[in-house]
Amino acid sequence: MDRYDVVIVGSGFGGAVMACRLAEAGRRVLVLERGREWTPETYPRGPGDAWVWDNDDPAKNNGWIDMRRFPDMTVVQGAAVGGGSLIYANVSIEAKPFVFETGWPSEITYDRLKPHYDTVGEMLNVQELPDSQLTERFKLMREAANAAGHGERFQKVELAVTFDKSWHYGLDDATSDHHSKTWQNAHGKTQGTCVHCGNCDIGCQVSAKNTLDLNYLARARDCGAEIRANHLVRSLVPLDDDAYEIQFDRIENGDLVPGRVIGDRAVLAAGSLGSTELLLRCRDEHRTLRNLSSRLGHGWCSNGDFLTPALYSNRMISPTRGPTITCAIDFLDGSQEGNRFFVEDGGFPDVIGNSWQDVTQTIASGAGQLATMFTRMGELAEDSDPLSCVMPWFGQAVDAPDGQMTLGRPWWNPFAKRSLRLDWDVSRSEAVVSAMIAMHKELSEKTGGFPVEPLSWQLFRDLVTPHPLGGCCMSDDPASGVVDANGRVFGHPNLYVVDGAIMPRAIGLNPSRTIAALAEHVAEQMVINWDVH
Repeated sequence: MDRYDVVIVGSGFGGAVMACRLAEAGRRVLVLERGREWTPETYPRGPGDAWVWDNDDPAKNNGWIDMRRFPDMTVVQGAAVGGGSLIYANVSIEAKPFVFETGWPSEITYDRLKPHYDTVGEMLNVQELPDSQLTERFKLMREAANAAGHGERFQKVELAVTFDKSWHYGLDDATSDHHSKTWQNAHGKTQGTCVHCGNCDIGCQVSAKNTLDLNYLARARDCGAEIRANHLVRSLVPLDDDAYEIQFDRIENGDLVPGRVIGDRAVLAAGSLGSTELLLRCRDEHRTLRNLSSRLGHGWCSNGDFLTPALYSNRMISPTRGPTITCAIDFLDGSQEGNRFFVEDGGFPDVIGNSWQDVTQTIASGAGQLATMFTRMGELAEDSDPLSCVMPWFGQAVDAPDGQMTLGRPWWNPFAKRSLRLDWDVSRSEAVVSAMIAMHKELSEKTGGFPVEPLSWQLFRDLVTPHPLGGCCMSDDPASGVVDANGRVFGHPNLYVVDGAIMPRAIGLNPSRTIAALAEHVAEQMVINWDVH
C-alpha cells in the first residue's frame, strides 16, 4: 500500500495551501479530490454538459456544482481540483479585526493572521477593478451608496483576477475572448486577462481568474505533490503508529473502484459539509474515530448570504457582464441597530447565452444557408441580454452559528443508509438577514429600482449559501470545539481539519481569504513542529 507523509482530502482554499507549503518543506504529499480536473476546454457551457454533482450517485453524475438541499437551507459547493476557487466570485478580502475578538482560540487574532492574509494576496495576485473598466453595476451601487447617505462606506473589493488596463467597454465586441492577453504567471502557468464576459462562476475560459490550480496547486506539483482527481474518501482508520489508512472510492468509467493509502498525517479539507460528514461517519458509523469531540457537527452557519433582485425600467445594468462582484457597502460596524452585514453588487453568468452560442457555433461550423442563419442568430444572442434591467443586490451577514450537522435516516426506513442532516433555525439570524434586505430595498428605491423580495424568504424563510462555515470549530479545548488553534483534531494525533469547517463564527463577508490564511498558519505550525509528537 502506498504511504505518504501527508494525505490531504480536498483541494480548495484549505487543501491547496496545505499541499503547497508541505510539499515546499520536502514532505511527500498526496491530495485526494472528489471532483474532476477541469480545463477551460472542458468547462460546462451547453445543456448536455456535466453541470451536476450528485452526492447520491457521483459515479454517474460528477459535474461542476454540488447543491445540497436541507430544511430551510440549500448549500452550494464546487467539485473540482481547486475546489470552490473555480466557482466562486473571485472576491479575496480580509475579515475585519472584530471577528476574532470572540469565539476563537486565544492564539488566533487578526494580527496573527495579517502576515498570512498578505501572503495569500500575493499568491492569488489580487487586484481591484480598474477605474477605466467600471461596470454598470458598480456605477449603480456607488450612486446608491451616496443617495442613501452611505458614500463613505462604499469601496472596491480585492479580486483574484488579472486585468489588462488597456481593455475597455468601447472596444469592438469588447467581451470577446480575442481581447484577452496571454501572460505567464509566477508559477509557470499561462493565463489571460479579463474581458468582462461574466463567466466567473462557470469557469473563466480565458484563465483571467487566478484559481488555485494556477498557483498554490501548481506550486505544490512543482515541489513533488501528487494530486488525484475523482477520489471520494469514505473512511479514516487510525493505525498503531498514529498514522491513518485512508479508504476511498475512485470514479472510473461510471463505476466506483475502492482503494486505500496510508498517511503519516491526514488533513481533511473537504469543506464545512465534507469534512464534518466524513468525521461523523468515522465516529458514528464506521466507529474508527471514537475520541472525537461531542461538539462535532455543531457551530454551523451560512455566513448570512442573501440576494435581492431589483428591476429598473429605464436603466441598463447588464449583470451578466463584468466580474461577478466588484464593490461593496460596508455595514459590518454594527451601525444598523447592531446588525452586521456587507452589501455587494451581485452578478451571474449568461448561461442561456453561453448555451445558445454552443449550439449555434456547432451548426455554424458547417456550410450553406442554414449555417449562415445560425451564425447570425449567435451574433444576435451575444448582443441581446434579457436580464439587462436587473440589479442583483447581494451580500453576507454575521448570522448565528447555531446549526448542527448529524447523520440520520428516514423514520419509515430503518435500513436506509444514513445521510447528512442539517438542523438550522433561522430565528436567531432573522434580524440580520431582514436588516440586509431592508438596505437592499432602500438602495434600490433611492436609484429608481423596484426590489423583489424572494418568495422563498417571505413564505418559508428559506436561504441559499455558497459560504457554509463551521461543524469542526476551532477552540481552546474539546469541550467547546473539534480542533485546536493549529487545526489538530482533539483526541486523534496527526489528524487535522483545515477548511471552512474550523471557523467558529460567521465573518459577514467572503471567507475564502480567511480560510487560506488559516491554512497558511496551520501549515507553518505543522512544518515547525513536524518532529514533535
